[in-house]
Amino acid sequence: MSPSLSVRTLAAQVFLLQALVVLVLVVLAATALVVQGRHDGERDAGNQSLAAAEAFAQAPGTAPALRSPDPTAVLQPAAERARKGSGVDFITVLDKNGVRLTDPDPALIGTKAQGVGRAAAGEAYTETYHGRPTDAVRAVVPVTDANGHVVGMVSAGIEYATLGHVLNQQLPMLLGAAAVALALATGSTALVSRRLLRQTRGLGPAEMTRMYEHHDAVLHAVREGVLIVGGDGRLLLANDEARRLLDLPEDADRRTVPELGLGPVLTRLLLAGKSASDEVIPAGERLLAVNTRLTAPFGGAQGLVATFRDTTELRALSGQAEVARGRLSFLYEAGMRIGTTLDVRRTAEELSEVAVPRLADFVTVELLESVLHGEEPTGAVHQMRRTALRGSRTGVPLQPVGDVIRFVMADTPMAAALHEGKAALVPDLHAARDWRAQDPQGARQALDYGIHSLVTVPLRARGVILGMVNFWRAADSPRFEEEDAAVAEELVARAAVAIDNARRYAREHAMAVTLQRNLLPLGFPDQNALEIASRYRPAQSGVGGDWFDVIPLPGFRVALVVGDIVGHGLQAAVTMGRLRTAVLNFSSLDLAPDELLGHLDEMVARLDSQADHAADDGAPLTGATCLYAVYDPVDGHCALSRAGHLAPAVVDPEGTVTFADLPLSPPLGVGSIPFEVGELDLPEGSRLVLFTDGLIEHRGRDIDERLETLRSTVARAGETPEAICQALVETMLPEQPSDDAALLVARTRLLNPACVATWDVPYDATSVSWVRGEVTRRLTDWGLEEQAFATELIVSELLTNAIRYGAPPVRVRMLLGRTLVCEVSDGSNTSPRLRRAATTDEGGRGLFLVSQFTQAWGTRYLARGKVIWAEQTLDRAPEPDMSALFDDVAL
Repeated sequence: MSPSLSVRTLAAQVFLLQALVVLVLVVLAATALVVQGRHDGERDAGNQSLAAAEAFAQAPGTAPALRSPDPTAVLQPAAERARKGSGVDFITVLDKNGVRLTDPDPALIGTKAQGVGRAAAGEAYTETYHGRPTDAVRAVVPVTDANGHVVGMVSAGIEYATLGHVLNQQLPMLLGAAAVALALATGSTALVSRRLLRQTRGLGPAEMTRMYEHHDAVLHAVREGVLIVGGDGRLLLANDEARRLLDLPEDADRRTVPELGLGPVLTRLLLAGKSASDEVIPAGERLLAVNTRLTAPFGGAQGLVATFRDTTELRALSGQAEVARGRLSFLYEAGMRIGTTLDVRRTAEELSEVAVPRLADFVTVELLESVLHGEEPTGAVHQMRRTALRGSRTGVPLQPVGDVIRFVMADTPMAAALHEGKAALVPDLHAARDWRAQDPQGARQALDYGIHSLVTVPLRARGVILGMVNFWRAADSPRFEEEDAAVAEELVARAAVAIDNARRYAREHAMAVTLQRNLLPLGFPDQNALEIASRYRPAQSGVGGDWFDVIPLPGFRVALVVGDIVGHGLQAAVTMGRLRTAVLNFSSLDLAPDELLGHLDEMVARLDSQADHAADDGAPLTGATCLYAVYDPVDGHCALSRAGHLAPAVVDPEGTVTFADLPLSPPLGVGSIPFEVGELDLPEGSRLVLFTDGLIEHRGRDIDERLETLRSTVARAGETPEAICQALVETMLPEQPSDDAALLVARTRLLNPACVATWDVPYDATSVSWVRGEVTRRLTDWGLEEQAFATELIVSELLTNAIRYGAPPVRVRMLLGRTLVCEVSDGSNTSPRLRRAATTDEGGRGLFLVSQFTQAWGTRYLARGKVIWAEQTLDRAPEPDMSALFDDVAL
């Protein structure tokens, strides 16, 4: 509830007092302004009258006119004009005896003016005149001739009635200004009083006095120190006990807490802005129990109240508690700093960094070779490799990192710790004969250096020894005690868990990387259509599902595949292997890119459906992306289809880089939308850059900016795919990428037109012999006479089947490259089927003959029709098994 503005409250009394003072000040100011205005008016009137009188008196015709026979006739009109022009109420010309010669009131002409004797004596002056004919402010100026004799006088002035009229015109403005000033002052006084009302909570002077007395009595009478610190860190209040306990200076008020010299711990606590209960903090020779509470919920403003109790008598107990607290704090900090990475060597180094210098002057960490390689630790612990060495000084005579440490003496502290599985303490190394006996020269160097105390602790995890940690103290450091050994043992136990986790991760990571690299292509197949280079970089956190493949297709065509599986680890690598195998199998069917991705999409949906009903927790495949491209070196045509994948970069022979404008379909497993095919015509020497999102995605960077970086890198990288791959990896990928990345770069080649022969065949069986002859002549031109028989047989059988069972148009094409390829196309979608003819069959052996004379054969479907192809090797002619043409005859 808001306090009321009662007359009894301090705020109301202050308001009334201020309002009265303001009223008096405003009245006085207004009166002063009126008086000042009248005084200024009289002064201005005198100056104006004097100027008018002097001007008329010194006019060239005034003195001669006074000597004329009729001065009034000459001077009366001139005086009236001068009066009207100067703005005064009257200008009167007097003779030297004071008789009026001119006057605005003609009735006064000839009468004698009063009080002008000073002017008759030659003095010009102004005065406030009271008398007849009217009260006025006037000036009287003598008129002299050329000899300086007074021949007359001029009097000019402004009547009091005129001055009063001017003041009356200014009075409303003065009163208005006074009213505005009074209103503003009253309003500001009301605001001040309202604020005072809130701050005093409606208390009267007596109540406030009583409250202050109680507050002062309680604050300074209690035997507990009280500090109030403001939100800006300045001391607002300190009672007498707080000043005594903290030895505060006399001028401590309003100083910042760091300026009070309270010590780092107490200063940090007072500036932390947090509540604390019974914090035991040293302050000089005292131990203080400190409690802090925030004032914001109670006092309205952000601040802190701290109370202090002297607990010096508990010094010994508190000292022990502080030591224990320090050790717990040390172990807590060690738990935060050890194991930040899943790297065995780095974890060992973190252990040494934490222990020096808070626990020891030097720390050495030795690990088993099997642990360093991520393998399971063996029982042979007599030989380890030094993995970490850290000291507070340089030049320590201990074996460096990388050396093999052997434990050949059975009674050394290290051997005893390994045997018993717990820490071994050697307070004085000078008396440790067994330690010195193992390496006398090294022990002597260590002792001469100043090393004098040792705690050695075995690294144990899951009951298995992983290594050994040695803590050394030297120079002026105190000897190790049992408490130090306990802390070292606890520290090493925590580090052992982190090292074992890192070892397990290293093993699993190596297995995953090995698995993925074995699932990726180990090499590229032989083909002449493309010059290929590739890169794969696993993520820092583990391998992922990025993959690529290069698949030769019939007719010297090549399929390029790039894909990305959601997630990381073994599951992603295994999933990648499944999809890569599926793509290899689907590509053997020689499907168009959109059809292949359609089959792959159905397979992913089917596998995910099976995973939903399985009991395992395998990651789903939905969301995987894939880009499948088929390049034909005969005409440079490239057909591409992508499922949620990034479009490839295309570099033309002149070096211009563009990103292919291809239809984008949803990722694999989404279904319901058919895939589309994009078409590219690539001149010879073009480069096709296929990549996964791990190459361009970067935290804090826009993807368009990263694509522009890729474009500029490819443009200046050079022509060879290997150079492009190297440049992209160096520019686009950090040292430790957060996501894995796959990169595939291909430079196109075109088949020599002289190695391509094509014949359009009439849809007539008699055309077969003509085509055989054309084929024989072309083989002769190519120098392949030895292939003529087999090739004629293949073309004859395929062409006969196309004419007999197919549909027009019929075409025959031969391609010469690393192998000889014969293709027969027709307009039918029926597919021939290889079978073994029976002994009694008259036909059915054509395709079987083709399979015997070729390295491979198959069917490729087109948008309209199909192509039957057969491929022959050029190094040797095949020798068919003629007995296989017939069934075995039963005896």
